[in-house]
Amino acid sequence: MSHYQQEIQNIRHITQAQGSAWAAISPEYAARMKLQNKFRTGLDIAKYTAKIMRQDMADYDADSSKYTQSLGCWHGFIGQQKMLSVKKHQGTTNKSYLYLSGWMVAAMRSDFGPLPDQSMHEKTSVPALIEELYTFLRQADARELGDLFHKLDSAKENGRDTSHIRAQIDNFESHIVPIIADIDAGFGNEEATYLLAKKMIEAGACCIQIENQVSDAKQCGHQDGKVTVPHEDFLAKINAVRYAFLELGVDDGIIVARTDSLGAGLTQKIPVSQNEGDLAQQYNRFLETEEVHDLNSLKDGDSIMKIDGKIVKPTRLPNGLYKFKANTGEQRVVLDCITSLQNGADLLWIETEKPHVGQIASMVDAIREEVPNAKLVYNNSPSFNWTLNFRQQVFDAWEEQGKALSGYDRDALMSSIFDDTELAIEADEKIKSFQADAAKQAGIFHHLITLPTYHTAALSTDNLAKGYYGEDGMLAYVKGVQRQEIRQGLACVKHQAMAGSDLGDTHKEYFSGEQALKASGDDNTMNQFDVVA
Repeated sequence: MSHYQQEIQNIRHITQAQGSAWAAISPEYAARMKLQNKFRTGLDIAKYTAKIMRQDMADYDADSSKYTQSLGCWHGFIGQQKMLSVKKHQGTTNKSYLYLSGWMVAAMRSDFGPLPDQSMHEKTSVPALIEELYTFLRQADARELGDLFHKLDSAKENGRDTSHIRAQIDNFESHIVPIIADIDAGFGNEEATYLLAKKMIEAGACCIQIENQVSDAKQCGHQDGKVTVPHEDFLAKINAVRYAFLELGVDDGIIVARTDSLGAGLTQKIPVSQNEGDLAQQYNRFLETEEVHDLNSLKDGDSIMKIDGKIVKPTRLPNGLYKFKANTGEQRVVLDCITSLQNGADLLWIETEKPHVGQIASMVDAIREEVPNAKLVYNNSPSFNWTLNFRQQVFDAWEEQGKALSGYDRDALMSSIFDDTELAIEADEKIKSFQADAAKQAGIFHHLITLPTYHTAALSTDNLAKGYYGEDGMLAYVKGVQRQEIRQGLACVKHQAMAGSDLGDTHKEYFSGEQALKASGDDNTMNQFDVVA
């Protein structure tokens, strides 16, 4: 007996036990509604997606070509359309996730209006967006299954074979996928981190990403002025997230430990060393210091400390922050990553200033000397000028090989005059293969773009506005949007159905029978899209 038939049978037993009082309830309709709402709570989703992500991590360990990907989404509808598109074009949602970007929550979802990525937005907006994303993904499930049920009814009414439709129902693949959710630096102390992590997990998050910046001085990973915390402070927050997962029964929840040390030259405080060679001592060795030979040379308020047998004065700025030695970023990143993995993190995130496979690989190789299965979540960031970066990488490689470069200006390679050159074509090929190359050579398990839909919304809106308010008028929308939706088979062209009109009609028919007042019918303009594209 198929799963669908089993559900019908189960509900039939329930309704029959109630006698004539439940005679109006159709076991088949109730079974359909149950299948269309597979996930009752956010915790159900978190447990389901954690298993998916753990399996994906194991698959990647066995074969680096099996990396995963996601795009950042700032609204439930955007996440829904992304997964509908992935399933349509790839035939499966396998290895495809969603990313919840703190940057986009700050810029797009705060009651204060657009904000910089500095943890100034309401922390509750993060779990609210997780819940919203999963609400839209569940609606995608309900809508697609609803279409299959309609096809099943039509086939039965016309005496056609229904086995292939029943197989599609029984083997239906959900649009519910893992979300990697950004908790920034924890929005406060470790207790605040724990409380927010619980809300995020309850909303459905199976994976939480946390960074080692100071919470109240948090900066965007691609801006200056970043301040990191000592390892002990960061590990306390990793522990807080793990306790939240365990308390809520998501025993295999995933923690991504992000280090911003590559671009951070400052620390807020100096940790206290308890034992020779401990983490505090290792951290303090990276501080920029000046050896003190005469205590009388010290000024009021100066700090001194003993490092490796020497009395030194750490460099302190007027704002009280302490400086790290120059050119220690990569060493600090490696120590951060090893320490995080050895103390409860599952995945790493190294925030870099450019997309360079060799740079990432050099750090990952060093980490893997201590933790062989270390793997990364990597930000394929829109903050990088990908075109210029890769053209300059090719330029530098050619220069090293002794190739002729007289026709190129390294600093001007972004110019469109180079677009059709051999150098630009090779650079584009490297961009195209970046994810596969980095997965193979640099331990990147998951590739994400933090805020792509921020940029696509701006670009598509600009193109539409340019034509609509210009000479094209209505043709700008018809040719640039609606006709493309029809040609490319976007379900969203029937926006009423996408918003739930058909689902509502079906339910009203379940509840009211022939008395139901339905929105569908000959006068529904959505019928105009039932055409051959």
